[in-house]
Order: sequence, then C-alpha cells, then structure tokens
Amino acid sequence: MNVDVLLSPAEYETASPGRFADHVCVVFDVLRATSVVVTGLAHGVRSFIPVLTIEEAVQWRRQQPDVLLAGERDGLRIGAALGGGVDFDLGNSPREYQPARVAGKDIVTTTTNGTRALRACLGAQTVLAAALLNLGATAQWLQRRRPSRLLLVGAGTGHHCALEDALAAGALLELLASASEITEWSDAAQVARAAYRQAAGHLHEAIAGSRNGSRLLANPDLCADVEFCLRRDVFAIVAQMQSDGRITRAV
Repeated sequence: MNVDVLLSPAEYETASPGRFADHVCVVFDVLRATSVVVTGLAHGVRSFIPVLTIEEAVQWRRQQPDVLLAGERDGLRIGAALGGGVDFDLGNSPREYQPARVAGKDIVTTTTNGTRALRACLGAQTVLAAALLNLGATAQWLQRRRPSRLLLVGAGTGHHCALEDALAAGALLELLASASEITEWSDAAQVARAAYRQAAGHLHEAIAGSRNGSRLLANPDLCADVEFCLRRDVFAIVAQMQSDGRITRAV
C-alpha cells in the first residue's frame, strides 16, 4: 500500500482532474463534519448528501421537501438570514443527530471545510468519511481490501491545516503500519504519523489547544462536541461515498 496525506484545501482543491481516480481516499474532518456523518449513519440516517453551497442545499429542499438540511458557517447552524429565509434543521454538532430526529432521513449538508473535502474527492476509486469515532472500523475495511494507493485527506480549517485531522490521519496510519500494510510512505504521511505518535499520550490536550478545539471549547453550547468527537472507536461502521455523491453505510 502506497500512502500519501493532504491536509489543506490548497492541496486537495487544486488537484488536477482525475488525480484521485486510482486512489482510495479517506476524508477526515474530526471537528466536526465527518464525526457528524459517522454518528448520523450509526443512528439510522439513510444518507448524507454533501454540497458546497447553502444555495445548493436549499435547492434540494425545494425539489425534495422531506430532506433535512444541515450544516454550519463559522461553526454555527445556518439560519434564515444566510439560508435565504430557510432555517436549517440541524447544525454541525454530532450530539444533535439522535435516532429520534434523524433515523430514516436523507440529510443534505454543507459545511465550511468538510463537505468541500468530500466533494473534491468525488471521482476517486473509493471515498470514505472517517473520524476517530470509527477509526478502527475504517482501518479494518482498508486491511481487508488492501488498496494499492491510499490518500488521507484532512479537510482543514479555513484555508489551513487542522491539527485534529493530521493527528487522526496519523492514528490511522499507525494502525495500518502495525498490520504491515504500508510499503511506501510519502513525506507527508511520515509527518502525520510522527505527529500522532508524539501526541498520542495527550491527544485531548493537544487538540484542545488547536484552532478548532479552542474555538469550540470557548462556546458553551458547543464545547461538549470536542470530547464527543475525540472518543475512539465508538461506532463499528464505515461511511462510504457512492458515485452519486451520497454517503451511506458501507456493506
């Protein structure tokens, strides 16, 4: 398995057309979009449909009134002022995605970075949405299928790398390396793994000091999301993007 890591929009959004066609891509947005996807699917969501813009999400609602709209801008749920008069049903906190609210639903979601990263990878051989919440299940899926080219994509924050995504990518690489699955490492993959190994004993402390971690912890309504998202292997599911862009539970 040949592995590489991209950690910012400047890397994944400027990739040449078809660059990912022979790759299995694993997308991380630990705080919080892929943690939402994993939690929602585990709690019965039928599919997530990631879109790039608020306008695109609202158009889905016009065409299919039964879909739920979800997402954030600047970390906060999208309200009527941004949604063209439409209040989104859900924000970007995984704690909102309880079975009674979301089971059996299709959810159209747009976030600042996570949905951009997922859409950028559409066209790859396979695209998985991963988080610490389902890290072990994702590693096992990869070990069973043994892709020749694996690309880990950190959604980042704004235009920059996000520490929590780099550390999650490193944690996945550590699992794969321990199973002797990796034969060729890019420099970026080696950096991600080394960063995780250095922070593994104090992961919560490291991420609490990150840009996203500190921002969420400063918000009384969202601070509990950090602890929620940093739990490891809570859900034994794999989240896979289909060719039409919908994300569902992998068989």
